[in-house]
Amino acid sequence: MRASRHLRQRERIRRGRGPTSRRNGRDFQRDIRTMRPPATAIIVGAGVVGVSTAYALARRGVEVTLVERHGEPAMETSRANGAQLSYLYTDALASPGLLTQLPRLALGLVPAFRMRARLDPGYLRWIAAFLANCTQKRFRSNTLGVLLLALESRAAMDELIDLHRLDFGYRKAGKMHVYRSERSWKAAQAVAAMKAGPGVAQVVLSPAEAVTREPALEWSAPGIRGVLYSPDEAVGDPHRFAHAMRDLLVGRYGVKCAFRQTVERLHIDTDKAVAMCADGAEMVADIVIDCSGADGGKLLRQLGIVLPIMPMKGYSFTASATAASPSISITDVDARIVFTRLRERVRVAGLADLGNADRAVDPQRLEALLAGARESMPKGAAFERAEAFWAGLRPMTPDAQPRIARPHPRLAYNLGHGVLGWTLAMGSAERLARLLVPEHQALSTKEEL
Repeated sequence: MRASRHLRQRERIRRGRGPTSRRNGRDFQRDIRTMRPPATAIIVGAGVVGVSTAYALARRGVEVTLVERHGEPAMETSRANGAQLSYLYTDALASPGLLTQLPRLALGLVPAFRMRARLDPGYLRWIAAFLANCTQKRFRSNTLGVLLLALESRAAMDELIDLHRLDFGYRKAGKMHVYRSERSWKAAQAVAAMKAGPGVAQVVLSPAEAVTREPALEWSAPGIRGVLYSPDEAVGDPHRFAHAMRDLLVGRYGVKCAFRQTVERLHIDTDKAVAMCADGAEMVADIVIDCSGADGGKLLRQLGIVLPIMPMKGYSFTASATAASPSISITDVDARIVFTRLRERVRVAGLADLGNADRAVDPQRLEALLAGARESMPKGAAFERAEAFWAGLRPMTPDAQPRIARPHPRLAYNLGHGVLGWTLAMGSAERLARLLVPEHQALSTKEEL
């Protein structure tokens, strides 16, 4: 009986999940516009996107329950990523330049970027969609689309910091993108010109000018062709951010947290949403929101909704800072490695293994990251004392655009942020909140207390 009911609700949601539905898409869109804002919401996933979404809704008066399978927030992809808030570095992965590298990528000749060959239909569809986005027109559209969301996210983060004193190592450190090949440097200048506009401050620097601003680059300057400097970019520890947000959400906004709870299935009805957990518990709310990161889509697929999300594994380690460590954030673009100063420590992150869903730290890949970091910035950190080794799965979409939608009056999702989850979290949360709660509804007065 329950199985047949689940199949019926899956078919209803599948048929009416968007405006392209021939049977009832138009009626469904009208239903969403005329619905009252949800009074209660269940958010699945307490990474940076999940806690940001909880904040965006709670401050609008929605009663939120945050559900997380781990015992604390941000224990997976948000735990130890590159820690850079890269609001201006929104270049889509799918690009004409990457297309020319595909033969070398297929043969495994690019150590920083690997594509794990798979024959399953989902992977092949994703790759086909990715290749379709490698045109110059789509690269431009995707890059500028994510840039707009990133600027919204920067504004939302600034507002959060103005309203609440959160300790997560936030500072406007500035950022330098270092280019070591003439081709990548010329392409970067063209993309910078494409992005030029209000709120986008980027400066082209010669290697000598870059060393003057950041002396730590002196040891790697001989191989640098040019540097793109973004003085207003920021850094912050995403793990500490998620913990600080949890405390704020519980203490100021009355958000309920259900940790060590794994949501295995959703039941979506006309008047309620039910999250069914592994231990048999059932949580009921007006709407359930999937913010489960790299796992995004597993719950939705049970309901007939298939999102183009592919895991891309990355690595990081943290080491003590030295006298020669950078203060400005550094991204070595060609090596795909970032260096982020977090007080007395340096976070080093990089590599990209597309299609690899194994969360375990691969010692060989970690050694490749260490070797690449030493080559890029020989004195950038105390590499011999590296620790806090991490591997995480970035939820990639073929066009680099997050999927933020409400496919059913009782269901929404905020997924697919790729390598920019930390950067886009606050902005995508605001976009989703605006889908659920009309803009004219006043924000919660609790933040004025």
